[in-house]
Amino acid sequence: MTDIQDVISPKLANAIANPIFPTVDSLLRSGRHISTDQLDNHAFLMDFQNELDGFYRRYNVELIRAPEGFFYLRPKATTLIARSVLSELEMLVGKVLCYLYLSPERLAQQGIFSTQEVYDELLNLADEGKLLKAVNQRSSGSDLDKQKLSEKVRAAIGRLRRLGMIHTVGEQHSGKFTISESVFRFGAEVRSGDDPLEAQARLIRDGEAATPQSLELEKQAKAASHADELDDEESAVEIDEEFDDAGEQE
Repeated sequence: MTDIQDVISPKLANAIANPIFPTVDSLLRSGRHISTDQLDNHAFLMDFQNELDGFYRRYNVELIRAPEGFFYLRPKATTLIARSVLSELEMLVGKVLCYLYLSPERLAQQGIFSTQEVYDELLNLADEGKLLKAVNQRSSGSDLDKQKLSEKVRAAIGRLRRLGMIHTVGEQHSGKFTISESVFRFGAEVRSGDDPLEAQARLIRDGEAATPQSLELEKQAKAASHADELDDEESAVEIDEEFDDAGEQE
Protein backbone atom coordinates (compact mmCIF):
# COMPACT_ATOMS: atom_id res chain seq x y z
CA MET A 1 0.00 0.00 0.00
CA THR A 2 1.36 3.44 -0.93
CA ASP A 3 2.04 5.70 2.03
CA ILE A 4 -0.11 8.82 1.78
CA GLN A 5 3.00 10.93 2.41
CA ASP A 6 4.38 9.67 -0.91
CA VAL A 7 1.55 11.30 -2.87
CA ILE A 8 0.63 14.33 -0.76
CA SER A 9 2.94 17.05 0.52
CA PRO A 10 2.95 17.97 4.21
CA LYS A 11 1.70 21.48 3.38
CA LEU A 12 -1.21 20.16 1.29
CA ALA A 13 -2.04 17.75 4.10
CA ASN A 14 -2.13 20.72 6.47
CA ALA A 15 -4.41 22.62 4.08
CA ILE A 16 -6.89 19.74 3.79
CA ALA A 17 -6.81 19.17 7.56
CA ASN A 18 -7.57 22.84 8.23
CA PRO A 19 -11.13 23.29 9.60
CA ILE A 20 -11.79 26.00 7.01
CA PHE A 21 -11.00 23.75 4.03
CA PRO A 22 -14.44 22.08 3.64
CA THR A 23 -16.16 25.48 3.52
CA VAL A 24 -13.73 27.00 1.03
CA ASP A 25 -13.69 23.85 -1.11
CA SER A 26 -17.51 23.76 -1.27
CA LEU A 27 -17.68 27.45 -2.20
CA LEU A 28 -15.12 27.10 -4.98
CA ARG A 29 -16.76 23.98 -6.41
CA SER A 30 -20.12 25.77 -6.50
CA GLY A 31 -18.58 28.52 -8.64
CA ARG A 32 -18.14 31.04 -5.86
CA HIS A 33 -15.54 33.77 -6.21
CA ILE A 34 -13.60 34.43 -3.00
CA SER A 35 -12.45 38.04 -2.72
CA THR A 36 -10.44 39.99 -0.18
CA ASP A 37 -13.53 41.00 1.79
CA GLN A 38 -13.89 37.35 2.88
CA LEU A 39 -10.91 37.66 5.19
CA ASP A 40 -10.49 34.13 6.57
CA ASN A 41 -11.31 32.29 3.35
CA HIS A 42 -9.09 34.56 1.27
CA ALA A 43 -6.18 34.34 3.73
CA PHE A 44 -6.44 30.54 3.67
CA LEU A 45 -6.19 30.49 -0.14
CA MET A 46 -3.26 32.90 -0.07
CA ASP A 47 -1.41 30.62 2.36
CA PHE A 48 -2.00 27.41 0.39
CA GLN A 49 -2.49 28.66 -3.18
CA ASN A 50 0.23 26.56 -4.85
CA GLU A 51 -0.64 23.37 -2.99
CA LEU A 52 -4.38 23.70 -3.63
CA ASP A 53 -3.82 24.52 -7.30
CA GLY A 54 -2.02 21.19 -7.67
CA PHE A 55 -4.85 19.49 -5.78
CA TYR A 56 -7.56 20.90 -8.06
CA ARG A 57 -5.61 20.16 -11.23
CA ARG A 58 -6.28 16.49 -10.53
CA TYR A 59 -9.92 17.37 -11.26
CA ASN A 60 -8.89 19.20 -14.47
CA VAL A 61 -9.59 22.64 -13.03
CA GLU A 62 -7.23 25.45 -12.08
CA LEU A 63 -7.26 27.58 -8.96
CA ILE A 64 -6.92 31.09 -10.36
CA ARG A 65 -5.95 34.24 -8.50
CA ALA A 66 -7.00 37.19 -10.66
CA PRO A 67 -4.98 40.45 -10.84
CA GLU A 68 -7.61 42.03 -8.58
CA GLY A 69 -6.85 39.41 -5.92
CA PHE A 70 -9.97 37.22 -5.95
CA PHE A 71 -9.85 33.43 -6.34
CA TYR A 72 -12.01 31.08 -8.41
CA LEU A 73 -11.85 27.71 -10.12
CA ARG A 74 -11.42 27.73 -13.90
CA PRO A 75 -12.43 24.40 -15.46
CA LYS A 76 -10.83 22.80 -18.47
CA ALA A 77 -12.86 21.03 -21.14
CA THR A 78 -12.30 17.69 -19.38
CA THR A 79 -13.20 18.91 -15.89
CA LEU A 80 -14.44 16.37 -13.35
CA ILE A 81 -16.31 19.06 -11.41
CA ALA A 82 -19.84 19.83 -12.60
CA ARG A 83 -20.33 23.20 -14.26
CA SER A 84 -23.18 25.30 -15.65
CA VAL A 85 -23.20 28.05 -18.25
CA LEU A 86 -24.25 31.60 -17.54
CA SER A 87 -26.91 32.90 -19.90
CA GLU A 88 -26.15 35.73 -22.31
CA LEU A 89 -28.25 38.12 -20.23
CA GLU A 90 -26.45 37.10 -17.03
CA MET A 91 -23.12 37.82 -18.68
CA LEU A 92 -24.37 41.17 -19.92
CA VAL A 93 -25.60 42.09 -16.43
CA GLY A 94 -22.15 41.10 -15.17
CA LYS A 95 -20.62 43.53 -17.66
CA VAL A 96 -22.90 46.29 -16.38
CA LEU A 97 -21.89 45.52 -12.79
CA CYS A 98 -18.24 45.85 -13.83
CA TYR A 99 -19.09 49.18 -15.49
CA LEU A 100 -20.74 50.41 -12.28
CA TYR A 101 -17.77 49.20 -10.23
CA LEU A 102 -15.54 51.47 -12.33
CA SER A 103 -17.95 54.42 -12.28
CA PRO A 104 -17.60 57.59 -10.14
CA GLU A 105 -21.03 56.80 -8.66
CA ARG A 106 -19.48 53.94 -6.72
CA LEU A 107 -17.57 56.38 -4.53
CA ALA A 108 -20.40 58.90 -4.39
CA GLN A 109 -22.83 56.22 -3.18
CA GLN A 110 -20.40 54.55 -0.76
CA GLY A 111 -20.32 51.58 -3.10
CA ILE A 112 -24.01 50.77 -2.69
CA PHE A 113 -26.19 50.13 -5.75
CA SER A 114 -29.73 48.89 -6.30
CA THR A 115 -31.31 46.40 -8.67
CA GLN A 116 -33.20 49.25 -10.33
CA GLU A 117 -29.95 51.12 -11.02
CA VAL A 118 -28.51 48.06 -12.76
CA TYR A 119 -31.66 47.73 -14.87
CA ASP A 120 -31.63 51.44 -15.80
CA GLU A 121 -27.93 51.35 -16.68
CA LEU A 122 -28.44 48.24 -18.79
CA LEU A 123 -31.14 50.01 -20.82
CA ASN A 124 -28.92 53.09 -21.08
CA LEU A 125 -25.90 51.18 -22.39
CA ALA A 126 -27.47 48.41 -24.47
CA ASP A 127 -30.14 48.31 -27.17
CA GLU A 128 -33.51 47.80 -25.47
CA GLY A 129 -34.97 46.10 -28.53
CA LYS A 130 -32.21 43.48 -28.57
CA LEU A 131 -32.62 42.92 -24.85
CA LEU A 132 -36.35 42.34 -25.23
CA LYS A 133 -35.73 39.95 -28.12
CA ALA A 134 -33.30 38.03 -25.92
CA VAL A 135 -36.14 37.45 -23.46
CA ASN A 136 -38.85 36.88 -26.08
CA GLN A 137 -38.12 36.51 -29.80
CA ARG A 138 -41.62 37.77 -30.59
CA SER A 139 -41.33 40.80 -28.33
CA SER A 140 -43.40 43.78 -29.44
CA GLY A 141 -41.95 46.11 -26.81
CA SER A 142 -45.09 45.89 -24.69
CA ASP A 143 -45.19 46.65 -20.97
CA LEU A 144 -45.46 42.91 -20.33
CA ASP A 145 -42.25 42.28 -22.29
CA LYS A 146 -40.49 45.00 -20.30
CA GLN A 147 -41.75 43.47 -17.07
CA LYS A 148 -40.35 40.08 -18.10
CA LEU A 149 -37.01 41.70 -18.91
CA SER A 150 -36.96 43.36 -15.49
CA GLU A 151 -37.66 40.00 -13.84
CA LYS A 152 -34.88 38.34 -15.84
CA VAL A 153 -32.44 41.06 -14.77
CA ARG A 154 -33.39 40.54 -11.12
CA ALA A 155 -32.88 36.80 -11.54
CA ALA A 156 -29.48 37.42 -13.16
CA ILE A 157 -28.44 39.62 -10.26
CA GLY A 158 -29.51 36.87 -7.86
CA ARG A 159 -27.40 34.34 -9.75
CA LEU A 160 -24.37 36.63 -9.68
CA ARG A 161 -24.90 37.18 -5.95
CA ARG A 162 -24.63 33.44 -5.39
CA LEU A 163 -21.35 33.49 -7.30
CA GLY A 164 -19.88 36.12 -4.97
CA MET A 165 -20.02 39.00 -7.47
CA ILE A 166 -22.17 41.20 -5.22
CA HIS A 167 -23.02 41.29 -1.51
CA THR A 168 -26.44 42.21 -0.10
CA VAL A 169 -26.72 45.34 2.03
CA GLY A 170 -29.44 45.38 4.69
CA GLU A 171 -32.25 42.85 4.60
CA GLN A 172 -32.18 40.02 2.09
CA HIS A 173 -34.83 41.50 -0.21
CA SER A 174 -33.74 45.13 0.07
CA GLY A 175 -32.53 45.18 -3.54
CA LYS A 176 -29.35 47.00 -2.42
CA PHE A 177 -25.86 45.59 -2.65
CA THR A 178 -22.16 46.32 -2.96
CA ILE A 179 -20.15 45.10 -5.94
CA SER A 180 -17.13 42.86 -5.44
CA GLU A 181 -13.93 43.18 -7.45
CA SER A 182 -14.69 39.69 -8.76
CA VAL A 183 -16.94 41.31 -11.39
CA PHE A 184 -13.69 41.75 -13.31
CA ARG A 185 -14.34 38.22 -14.55
CA PHE A 186 -16.55 40.15 -16.97
CA GLY A 187 -14.08 42.96 -17.58
CA ALA A 188 -10.72 41.39 -18.35
CA GLU A 189 -10.61 43.37 -21.61
CA VAL A 190 -10.52 46.73 -19.79
CA ARG A 191 -7.55 46.06 -17.54
CA SER A 192 -5.04 47.58 -19.95
CA GLY A 193 -7.28 50.24 -21.50
CA ASP A 194 -6.60 53.97 -21.27
CA ASP A 195 -10.16 54.62 -20.12
CA PRO A 196 -11.57 51.48 -18.42
CA LEU A 197 -15.03 52.96 -17.95
CA GLU A 198 -15.42 53.86 -21.62
CA ALA A 199 -13.90 50.54 -22.70
CA GLN A 200 -16.44 48.64 -20.61
CA ALA A 201 -19.32 50.75 -21.93
CA ARG A 202 -18.17 50.05 -25.49
CA LEU A 203 -18.08 46.30 -24.83
CA ILE A 204 -21.67 46.43 -23.60
CA ARG A 205 -22.86 48.55 -26.54
CA ASP A 206 -21.12 46.26 -29.01
CA GLY A 207 -22.78 43.25 -27.45
CA GLU A 208 -19.51 41.39 -26.92
CA ALA A 209 -20.71 40.12 -23.57
CA ALA A 210 -23.64 38.40 -25.26
CA THR A 211 -21.59 36.45 -27.83
CA PRO A 212 -18.78 34.66 -25.97
CA GLN A 213 -16.99 32.84 -28.81
CA SER A 214 -14.59 31.20 -26.40
CA LEU A 215 -17.52 29.47 -24.70
CA GLU A 216 -18.59 27.92 -27.99
CA LEU A 217 -15.02 26.82 -28.72
CA GLU A 218 -14.84 25.20 -25.31
CA LYS A 219 -18.06 23.29 -25.96
CA GLN A 220 -16.66 22.02 -29.27
CA ALA A 221 -13.42 20.92 -27.62
CA LYS A 222 -15.35 19.15 -24.91
CA ALA A 223 -17.56 17.35 -27.41
CA ALA A 224 -14.51 16.17 -29.33
CA SER A 225 -12.75 14.92 -26.20
CA HIS A 226 -15.75 12.84 -25.17
CA ALA A 227 -16.64 11.47 -28.61
CA ASP A 228 -14.50 8.36 -28.21
CA GLU A 229 -15.62 7.71 -24.64
CA LEU A 230 -19.37 7.46 -25.17
CA ASP A 231 -19.42 4.00 -26.84
CA ASP A 232 -22.44 2.07 -25.57
CA GLU A 233 -22.35 3.60 -22.10
CA GLU A 234 -24.79 6.24 -20.99
CA SER A 235 -22.93 9.50 -20.48
CA ALA A 236 -23.55 11.31 -17.22
CA VAL A 237 -25.57 14.49 -17.46
CA GLU A 238 -23.25 17.44 -16.98
CA ILE A 239 -24.09 21.07 -16.55
CA ASP A 240 -21.54 23.27 -18.32
CA GLU A 241 -20.33 26.41 -16.62
CA GLU A 242 -17.62 28.92 -17.41
CA PHE A 243 -18.01 32.30 -18.89
CA ASP A 244 -14.51 32.37 -20.36
CA ASP A 245 -12.73 35.36 -18.98
CA ALA A 246 -15.82 37.25 -19.76
CA GLY A 247 -18.00 34.69 -18.22
CA GLU A 248 -18.32 31.73 -14.58
CA GLN A 249 -19.18 28.72 -12.65
CA GLU A 250 -21.96 27.78 -10.32
